[in-house]
Amino acid sequence: MATLYASDGCLVHFETMGEGAPLVLIPGLGGDGRFWAGVAPLLADRFHLIIVDHRGAGRSARPLGPYSIDRIAKDILEILDAEGIARAELVGHSTGGTVVQTLALDAADRVGRIVISGSWPAPDARFRLLFEARLGLLEQNQPKIYQAFTHVLGYTADWLARHEAELAAAVKAAPVTLAPLEVTVARIRMLLDFDRSAELGRIAAPTLVIGAREDEMVPFALSEQLARLIPSARLEALPGAHFFPRTEPAAYAALVRDFLRADGARV
Repeated sequence: MATLYASDGCLVHFETMGEGAPLVLIPGLGGDGRFWAGVAPLLADRFHLIIVDHRGAGRSARPLGPYSIDRIAKDILEILDAEGIARAELVGHSTGGTVVQTLALDAADRVGRIVISGSWPAPDARFRLLFEARLGLLEQNQPKIYQAFTHVLGYTADWLARHEAELAAAVKAAPVTLAPLEVTVARIRMLLDFDRSAELGRIAAPTLVIGAREDEMVPFALSEQLARLIPSARLEALPGAHFFPRTEPAAYAALVRDFLRADGARV
């Protein structure tokens, strides 16, 4: 485990493991690098993994703000600088996918191949309605209901049934894990502010877009849209709901490995 004091003083947590080409794993809105616990061991034999906790989440510090996708992207670059890494492959899920888009656009010289999963190019009307509803639960001081709602949107019915006790514990812990709620609210607002869709045609990095057809939080149509907007992007579908890297780690890791070693990638 390691930490970095970002250029604005925020303490950002990250972990490294494995050997090989540098590969950054960036989680979604939950912001906790432990989201990748099932995927990371399946990649560590070929890659030097840098697994990041977002500022405002996980084991990183939680200042009251400001929060933006641009600032998280800058944190990633500062971690790469601290680790002496000039260029890395990137994998980002959900919110992490918006960070990857930002880095591929604004720091193309630091970016190799990219994988964007369960993500979106810009909030559409459904996305705004859904995330404003989630925002409202937090603004009404309902973190347990927010967390339960997240589980319903994030997992299939059979996964929920098989992991009922584990998910119930996460709901019970939500007032602590989501605190301070003002920070989680600010982090949701940064998603509603994100829109680089008009620029995606500039992305030169070889790109894999992965979606799940049962995803009710970020519907597969948004992955299709991303793949259309990014030149030469390849689109793949996996089973499961929004948290498919967690529920289908072997299939997810296999897609990532195959993509990153194709056409002479550094693995």
